[in-house]
Amino acid sequence: MPTLFRGSAVALATPFRDGKVDTAAIGRLVEMQLAGGTAAIVACGTTGEPTTMNADERELTVRTIVKAVNGRVPVIAGTGTNCTQNVIDTAKRYEDIGCAAQLVVTPYYNKTTQEGLYRHYMAIAEATALPIVIYNVPSRTTLDISPEVLDRLAESERFIGLKESSYNLPYVMEKIRRVGGRLAIFSGNDDMVVPLMALGAEGVISVAANLLPAMVSKMATSYLAGDHATALDLQLTLMPVINALFCEVSPIPCKAGLEMMGLCSGEVRLPLVPISDCNREKLREALISVNVAL
Repeated sequence: MPTLFRGSAVALATPFRDGKVDTAAIGRLVEMQLAGGTAAIVACGTTGEPTTMNADERELTVRTIVKAVNGRVPVIAGTGTNCTQNVIDTAKRYEDIGCAAQLVVTPYYNKTTQEGLYRHYMAIAEATALPIVIYNVPSRTTLDISPEVLDRLAESERFIGLKESSYNLPYVMEKIRRVGGRLAIFSGNDDMVVPLMALGAEGVISVAANLLPAMVSKMATSYLAGDHATALDLQLTLMPVINALFCEVSPIPCKAGLEMMGLCSGEVRLPLVPISDCNREKLREALISVNVAL
């Protein structure tokens, strides 16, 4: 099975300015990512705040990222939501604009049963053209896709990957055992990159890479190259930054960090609010600890 990417992908934050998508800032962020060795870019993933954007804003963001990337790495469009038909409608908008795949989160709030999960994903697979990366993030959705459902979904070539953000390692190991190379596995947690790569993951879809693309890329590529010591050293070095990036609801700290670095505004949309002063200082100290000039 060909892998969409290996190494570090970034779940790119969507910059806003004065209440609008800042397309000029998107171009700067994309260039920073590519210069840092990022292997793929996720547009309008959870970190990109798609739930507070309307359909036209989301499409503008995806189109702007695809244009800025200009074919240099794969662009994965976030299409997931808790309404199956909305996922299908969104994915169809992106089919002919240059995306390599779609990232589809498990439904949240209304959630569903495991059988409902299977039918949700199969309905999307049958009605859309973009290959599908499944996104499992129980801390956000309170729903954990089972090994049995993944096993069933992996029978279809429409599913090419799993972004796994569970901290239940035995359960994750059973998923990896079940899919057996039929799905590429990517860590969805910046603090679990090396542990999941030790279990066979191909890399990470990262929040921290928004600020430190070269370090996150080196961590993942070092592990893939067999230099496990360097990968582990970088994982541990990054921990203060990772902890600071999740001291408040993501992407609040991520956006604050990008603003500190002069890359874009830290503007977020309600119900998200700007980072608190104490956590801003915590993030600043963490970034300085890894030699980021602020």
